[in-house]
Amino acid sequence: MSRIQPIQNNEATGKAKQLLDAVQAKLGITPNLMKTLAQGPAALEGYLNLNGALATGVLDAKFREQLALAVAQANSCEYCLSAHTAIGKMTGLNAEEIAASRNAQSTDLKRNAGLHFAQTLVINRGLVSDGVLEAVRGAGFSEAEITEIVAHVALNIFTNYFNHVAQTEVDFPRVSVTL
Repeated sequence: MSRIQPIQNNEATGKAKQLLDAVQAKLGITPNLMKTLAQGPAALEGYLNLNGALATGVLDAKFREQLALAVAQANSCEYCLSAHTAIGKMTGLNAEEIAASRNAQSTDLKRNAGLHFAQTLVINRGLVSDGVLEAVRGAGFSEAEITEIVAHVALNIFTNYFNHVAQTEVDFPRVSVTL
């Protein structure tokens, strides 16, 4: 049971209702993460705004999902692993790519370097050596792409941590943290 209760769409009022209605209209569903974040409408709005801005960035949807999977695995977030496994499939990731992404790996050398960089950011709390930064640059990542990887890591850490605190009920096909 969730430690922070989700707000159901039909019970929402004010800003929370406006945001949840927008999520429902856009996605056709309102995930429990959004319903639970709606307890703090400013937090939900901040999440939606950053997520929306990053969706228009230079990183493609498939790689964004690979990053989310790598971060969720590093942070042991079952909710996010479940959600991003389902969303990742919708972006074209296959089962092998999903499993590899969870381990910050890809057969594509550039993506592999980006996933390793993201995992290193999580493990080292953002403190990376010059060598780690040069490795991701050497793999072909631009300054814009590196900046967006850091932003995606931050966004996903936020949802991972929030789900740990709230114990958000998983409403996607459940995926275990362990491989």
